[in-house]
Amino acid sequence: MLPVRVKVCGITQPADAMLAAELGAAAIGLVFWPSSPRMVDPGRAREIVLSLPPFVASVGVFVNQSPADVMRIADLVGLSAVQLHGDEAVESYRTMPRRVIKSVPVHDASAEEMAARVPATATVLLDAHDPLRRGGTGRTIDWTVAAAIARRRPVILSGGLSPENVRAALAAVSPYGIDVSSGVETTPGRKDPAKLQALFAALGTL
Repeated sequence: MLPVRVKVCGITQPADAMLAAELGAAAIGLVFWPSSPRMVDPGRAREIVLSLPPFVASVGVFVNQSPADVMRIADLVGLSAVQLHGDEAVESYRTMPRRVIKSVPVHDASAEEMAARVPATATVLLDAHDPLRRGGTGRTIDWTVAAAIARRRPVILSGGLSPENVRAALAAVSPYGIDVSSGVETTPGRKDPAKLQALFAALGTL
C-alpha cells in the first residue's frame, strides 16, 4: 500500500487515467477551467470517468466558476468531488452537495491564516501562488509553511511534485495526500508513462 493518497491531475485521455489507476492513484483530476491548457470538455470527461475502476475517485477542477455551473458539470460527468482553485468565498461552497477540495496558494506564512478559514468540511490543497495559471506551474511551494498547516489539519500537497522530489516532500510535510500534474507530463494534459511509473515506484519504496 502506498504511504500517501495520490491524485494525478490534468487528465485528458482515458489511457492516462487507466494507467494512473493501475499504478495506485486514489483519484484523477479533470480540469474544467476554460483558460487551462489541460481543460477537458464534460463529454470527454464523462468518458474518462466511466473508464475508471470503481474505487478511483474523479475530481473536477474549477476556477471562479459559479456554483450552479460547478454542480451542473459535476452531475453531468459523475464527479466524486470538486476542487475549487480560485478565489471562491466560503459561503459559495460551505453547503455544496459534493465533497469539496479548496486550494490555498502558498507564497508566505499568510497561507496558514487562509487555510484556517477553510471549513472543516472541505479539504485544503496547498499549491504554488500563481493568479494567472492557477495550478500546473511546476513550481514547488515552501514546505515549511505547508508542514505547519499539515500539523493542524489534513492537507493535499501540490506544486512541482515529481519522481525526483516526492520522497523529500513527504518527509518534510507529512501530507494526507499529494496532487501531481506537470511533474509527470510530456506536454500539458498528456502524461508520461515513464514519469508516472517512476513516481509510484518512488512512493512504493517508502
